[in-house]
Amino acid sequence: MIGSIFRASTTSTLSHNSSLSSYFSFSRNFHIFSPNKPQSSSSYFNRFQIRSMADSAFQKIQIQRDDTTFDAYVVGKENAPGVVVLQEWWGVDYEVKNHAVKISQLEPGFKALIPDLYRGKVGLDVAEAQHLMEGLDWKGAVKDIEASVNWLKANGSEKVGVTGYCMGGALAIASAVLVPGVDAAVGFYGVPSPELADPAQAKAPVQAHFGELDNFVGFSDVKAAKDLEEKLKVSGVPSEVHIYPGSAHAFMNMSSDGIERRKAMGMEDLNEANVNLAWSRFQEWMTRYLS
Repeated sequence: MIGSIFRASTTSTLSHNSSLSSYFSFSRNFHIFSPNKPQSSSSYFNRFQIRSMADSAFQKIQIQRDDTTFDAYVVGKENAPGVVVLQEWWGVDYEVKNHAVKISQLEPGFKALIPDLYRGKVGLDVAEAQHLMEGLDWKGAVKDIEASVNWLKANGSEKVGVTGYCMGGALAIASAVLVPGVDAAVGFYGVPSPELADPAQAKAPVQAHFGELDNFVGFSDVKAAKDLEEKLKVSGVPSEVHIYPGSAHAFMNMSSDGIERRKAMGMEDLNEANVNLAWSRFQEWMTRYLS
């Protein structure tokens, strides 16, 4: 599927009392982008350009688990420590690919793999992303993560970590509980539901990052971050939870399109120092536990 530039379905600024569900519930007018659907020529060209540039660094592979096969995208050094990189609710778009390329370039070098949890679908706006996330088989996604970890270990990575953003951040933390073979996890602004995984049962080291201004109540706000911190202490695994002053949700998204997409969702913060600090902490954590 061709990637896309975010088109916000609302320009409303979100209140600090927003819950995750109300924050996402702007519209139910879904239109998943497909190269076979009629599109304006300029819109199609711009989206094609963005995905083409992002794709050029990656090797596309297929991974099988149980009775399903899914695409995945790999970038980085052969035989380097592996990192499974999990998408935000948008799908495998330009932003998660930017993160994977960044990870592959961090010293001492990593092999990053993005599993396509949505099987090729990408949300163009908030309503579509909500629709895709609500339709996700979360337990199936955990199985995709496990298959991705196993693929990396079978293809030259002695140790493998998992990281993710928003929805993917919650899944990264869940993987530390549910996926054998995970050697470390780093989650960005997301915690798993109690029905999916209890962080108090984590079996691999977990680092987590949250924005102080994040208003996804119960999912990635400050209280959710502090509750996660307490549960990780119970688990007994090495853990760190970092909260970044002046940053809101998805603060790691620093591409020009990602910045505009956040602004359209009411998030005006831009703090490069926080982003750099989070990357340095990520690099130190993964190097410590994957080397």
